[in-house]
Amino acid sequence: MSRLYLSLTFCLFSMLSYSQTEFDRLMRFGKELFNKGDYHYALEYFENARTMDSNSVEVLWYLAETSRAYKDYRQAEVYYKMVFDKEETLLYETSLLQFGLMLKMNGKYEEALEIFKKAKKLYARDKKGYPYSKSKKEIESCLYAKSAIENSKVIIAPYPGKVNTKDSEFGHTIFKDGLIFSSMKADSVSSNEEVYSADYRTKLYRAKNDSIFQLKDLNVEDLNAGNGSFSLDGKRFYYSLCNERLENYTCKIMVAQFADGKWSKADELGEIINAVYSNTTMPHIAEINGEEVLFFASDRDGGKGGMDLYYSEIKDGNQYGRVKNIKALNTPDNELSPFVRGNRLYFSSSWHDGLGGYDVFYSEFDGNNFNDPVNLGLPLNSSANDLYFFQHDSSSYVSSNRMGVLYSKNPTCCSDIFKLDTLPPPIDTNGLIVAKETLAELNKRLPVTLYFHNDEPNPRTRDTTTKVNYMDSYTEYRAMLPKYQKEYSSGLSGQESEDAKEDIETFFQEYVDQGVKDLYQFRDLLLEALQEGKKIQVTIKGFASPLAKSDYNVNLTKRRIYSLQNYLMQYNDSVFAPYFFGTADNGGELRFKEVPFGEYEANKLVSDNLNDQKNSVYSRAAGLERKIEVQSVEYIRDSTQNALPEVEYQVIDLGKIDGKEKIVRSFTLKNPYDFPLEIDSIRVPCHCSTGKIEKMILQPGESTEVEFTFDPEGYDGNFVRSIYIRAKDIEEELRLVLTGEIVR
Repeated sequence: MSRLYLSLTFCLFSMLSYSQTEFDRLMRFGKELFNKGDYHYALEYFENARTMDSNSVEVLWYLAETSRAYKDYRQAEVYYKMVFDKEETLLYETSLLQFGLMLKMNGKYEEALEIFKKAKKLYARDKKGYPYSKSKKEIESCLYAKSAIENSKVIIAPYPGKVNTKDSEFGHTIFKDGLIFSSMKADSVSSNEEVYSADYRTKLYRAKNDSIFQLKDLNVEDLNAGNGSFSLDGKRFYYSLCNERLENYTCKIMVAQFADGKWSKADELGEIINAVYSNTTMPHIAEINGEEVLFFASDRDGGKGGMDLYYSEIKDGNQYGRVKNIKALNTPDNELSPFVRGNRLYFSSSWHDGLGGYDVFYSEFDGNNFNDPVNLGLPLNSSANDLYFFQHDSSSYVSSNRMGVLYSKNPTCCSDIFKLDTLPPPIDTNGLIVAKETLAELNKRLPVTLYFHNDEPNPRTRDTTTKVNYMDSYTEYRAMLPKYQKEYSSGLSGQESEDAKEDIETFFQEYVDQGVKDLYQFRDLLLEALQEGKKIQVTIKGFASPLAKSDYNVNLTKRRIYSLQNYLMQYNDSVFAPYFFGTADNGGELRFKEVPFGEYEANKLVSDNLNDQKNSVYSRAAGLERKIEVQSVEYIRDSTQNALPEVEYQVIDLGKIDGKEKIVRSFTLKNPYDFPLEIDSIRVPCHCSTGKIEKMILQPGESTEVEFTFDPEGYDGNFVRSIYIRAKDIEEELRLVLTGEIVR
């Protein structure tokens, strides 16, 4: 072997050794800075390490984790995807979950939904583990977000004045017309950099009349201070002190007396509140059932996971009762920043259905229990982190790192305080409050799609009505999930069997459960419109899977539509009943237009084999076809306007026909108004059909016949054929339908 070869080999190994040593050094320093919370400079080390080894999954993972900690969700999304593409959770179990969470934090709800469904299936190997539970929950959350994001036009503005800066600000309360807030600042860091490091400290401040000053009597030099709340009498101020160097604590709650504009020396609360070896923070004082109560967040033993919400009654200003966990609201994730107004407890959570990382929720307290949480919605929530919600007078405040905050480099790095002023209701020229327009909001919620088990309700009958309430039908259907999983996975084994079970569970979660949630929102908006005296018509369309004969399915879909009407009729002690019967004192009225199409528009690929129930009954595809849809909401016009004629039967089902002759059927139109009704035109989309009407002008109470002709030549199988009637000066059309099945 030549000396030259030996020399080159030695140099190569020396260079590789040096490179590996330098790579290890960069990674070590980067990890040290990451652990200290100095994410800005940690990123620099990891990025330099990546230039030396672009294939290192470890580097990509730390770039992803550091970008997320730095709140650069866009960059974190890119890195988590790269990690998962390389290792598919074999090295970093949560890479796919975190990728989905970053998509959601960036407002990409459709993409995030698909990733969470994939993650749920992947993590199903450990159904008790956090990644599986979180993925399953985030599917619901993305479905909520997709629905909510389209329905807000209200804009929230940054807090006015000089409070918000390129650092982070968090609002806490308004006291004597001044905002008390905390801000994270570091004198040793230049203003054009964003760094979360040991040099940064959150301190308490007060802002009033464009003046901002630090509450020096409460702040401690080496500790973080924040989260302030006054006692009911305004004489005590509760707040948090936090630091990893505190003995036996990271965060604990302090209290200082306030009198004559001066603060006393702060004392820490005892171990009843500040549990040893735990974080206890975010105090808020409220009145519940006539008692002064301290609410706070803590990760003490006995919680559900992360930070939980707790409360304790206060006696004589300094005696604290037994600490109680608010189990109805706490989850495996964090619940933070409690605030109470009236009977509502507001808080932030990263678990319940939300738009982003942390959303603000509220829970109604009925005197004994906290009810299910409700998302506060847009614009107070966003796809980022929204915390420290509070209200003062008619305004609401939230601290958020959403797009639009002040920043130097990373557009979502730092929180600002936002303010939403609640506007008074508009007043008309007569001095009366103008009713809120809800029809547009109702139609935004559509279609509301509700699903059914096969041949339900009232199986094996040809009835067109039912006594079944849809919610009872839904409850029974939902309880059948284990049977659906068993039947649909029959004949499969191993991973294929598990995948089939996950697919069915996701179908119930994504479609069946979501339909009920959409129904609740639609129901409330519908009731609000009726209570304002509106006359409303709701159009409902029915479907069925192809398992039964066509004429049977038309009646089945009618029963399904009827079950929804039963639900509304029986809801909340029959609050809708006066509107059904037209007896409401305010003149509000509710009517339904039914379009029971049977299975004629169903997926023709769905099995109709009675002996193949795995695919014809228990498959995801079959389940998607057994539904009704609330498709549109419109005002019922009064007698001073032109309107559409009425028709007793909008759909005529022909059943099975041989297709040898033209089909001719008649629909009877009636003018129900006290003025003449003029028909403008008939629209026939298909060359295979014709429509002819006897009279174009109908006097009050007068009827006429519409002749509908369909030529089935050249057609086979199920069909739906329509003609459309238009009245003069009305954009809406009346649809008349022939359905059936051609069997040659």
